[in-house]
Amino acid sequence: MAAAGTFGVVTANAATGTAAPTTAASGNLTTTTHLTVAAATRAAQAALDAAVKEHQKVSVAVVDRDGNTLVTLRGDGAGPQSPESAVRKAYTAVSWNAPTSELAKRLAQAPNLKDIPGTLFLAGGAPVQAKGAPVAGVGVAGAPSGDLDEKFAQAGVAALGK
Repeated sequence: MAAAGTFGVVTANAATGTAAPTTAASGNLTTTTHLTVAAATRAAQAALDAAVKEHQKVSVAVVDRDGNTLVTLRGDGAGPQSPESAVRKAYTAVSWNAPTSELAKRLAQAPNLKDIPGTLFLAGGAPVQAKGAPVAGVGVAGAPSGDLDEKFAQAGVAALGK
């Protein structure tokens, strides 16, 4: 999966008054892998379904490799803080390519990590990988423990392997 578009600058031709596109050489471009919206929706729904099955009221978010929110689902009865917390957990997981429960343990050695904007170092976020590289993050918030949140996030990640 790769997204493609027209990149470059437009220069004006003084003689004709027309614009001519100038393109970048292929050596100046990279190809990245991104999760589709359909896949992100499937992951979010699987995480929410796992929580509902255990009678938990949570919100789920899936972000892309760049931390942009693809999908947010607020479960019935989930707290008002849970959607934003889910997004921040997903963002944190994809940023470091690690579960947020693991990252929370790093705060003892580097407490300033928590000051990075947009992050939340609490259990409940899981990275989605393709060929060992992060392509998305799934975050869940609202269960009584971060361990449950992360269990549900992992259910979302697992749904992508099916």
